[in-house]
Amino acid sequence: MIIYKANDNWFGDIKHLATSWTMVKVMRAVLFFGVYTTTIWLLHFKFFPEKDQSVIGSAFSLLGIVLSILLVFRTNSAYDRWWEGRKQWGALINNTRNLAVYAHTILPKENHVLRFYLAVRISNFCHAMVEHLREGTDLKILIHLTEEDRKKYDQRGHVPNAITQEIYSAMVQEHRKGNITDPDLINYGPLHKSLLDIIGACERIKKTPIPFSYAVFMKIFITTYGLLLPIALTPQMGYFAIPVVMLVMFAFIGIELMGEEIEDPFGLDCNNLPTGDMAKSIQNNVFEIFELDEEKAQNAKRDLYEKVF
Repeated sequence: MIIYKANDNWFGDIKHLATSWTMVKVMRAVLFFGVYTTTIWLLHFKFFPEKDQSVIGSAFSLLGIVLSILLVFRTNSAYDRWWEGRKQWGALINNTRNLAVYAHTILPKENHVLRFYLAVRISNFCHAMVEHLREGTDLKILIHLTEEDRKKYDQRGHVPNAITQEIYSAMVQEHRKGNITDPDLINYGPLHKSLLDIIGACERIKKTPIPFSYAVFMKIFITTYGLLLPIALTPQMGYFAIPVVMLVMFAFIGIELMGEEIEDPFGLDCNNLPTGDMAKSIQNNVFEIFELDEEKAQNAKRDLYEKVF
């Protein structure tokens, strides 16, 4: 995600368009259509007589309306996925806090080892979830791993599941030792279950992209429309068709590529969710709740237009 101040500096935001790779791709595509329209204009006035193309222009106006409606649906669908991902990570932040508060309260005060164990596992669950939703968990980002932990996680295809199992097993063992009561363990269950519910919801978003036929149809429609639009506008508008076509394609291509970027909100694109940053915040919250402030992660101060992943 790109850090910026909303509604603070209109022209300053525009100046940093190149910060977003999606906007760079949009501008390259618009430049292509600008060159293409210029070529059509030069060929038309050199080889073809002036003709009235008002009927064709009207047809393209109707096609533009149809394309606009489809793109609205496209971008709304993509944003719903992005916002659903953000809500799930917001729920993860809240539930990990609740999990830490509850565990810290019910555990015996002298059991500092178990508190540290749980703080590490809850934090590592979030760090593992970040990479699990991308290309697979990288054990290098997990904290306080022993050799036994590394061997165990290397053999697991779903590291977050393994970590949640360790968290619950630790509480069950304390219950069997008589250190926590039956009601405490029962109340702890839903908080622990919420971790798996959240990662399951995120996996649903990750593994269910926009249907292939729909995504390809939109690309074909936009490309065809962009290639034929200069032919329809040049006889009526002359060289004014060049900026008009570029502006129209800037809107259509921009909406399509932005939707394509945010439909998977857990990746490394410029406008994806900063899940790694949120995982570090969860680590800080959890260690603070367990009164282990010295283990908190160091969060760097963010500059405007910096990319946070």
